[in-house]
Amino acid sequence: MSSWQLWAGLAACFAALTAIFAKIGVANINSDFATLIRTVIILIMVWIIVLAKGAWETPSAIPAKTWTFLILSGLATGASWLCYFRALQIGEVAKVAPIDKLSVVLVAIFGAIFLGEQLTMASWLGVAMIGSGAALIAWKG
Repeated sequence: MSSWQLWAGLAACFAALTAIFAKIGVANINSDFATLIRTVIILIMVWIIVLAKGAWETPSAIPAKTWTFLILSGLATGASWLCYFRALQIGEVAKVAPIDKLSVVLVAIFGAIFLGEQLTMASWLGVAMIGSGAALIAWKG
């Protein structure tokens, strides 16, 4: 197993826990306010990690293109989290999470279109299976 695969696997495990914890957490609170609380916790956690690892970089030294895309990524993340928490609040976690994971399908498509990434036929088959599986769980489950 490659290092990136280990980290991706850990990300998937933590994402699964996020869905369960969030579903319980949004039960008696406005979903937008719940997202704010989650974001503050993440900000504190990452700030501590950056300081502990000595990973701080001078913001003025970061190229404008990097800033632009990190800002866009942050805005997309925020929108995703707000939508996800609202969906969790009103839907079943076992149906919301698979639809959220359709992002895997979209990433493959967007990666091919916008980044020129090449997927094999087997990879595209896997992407199609992920999409089909998510649809079966969410809409027919």
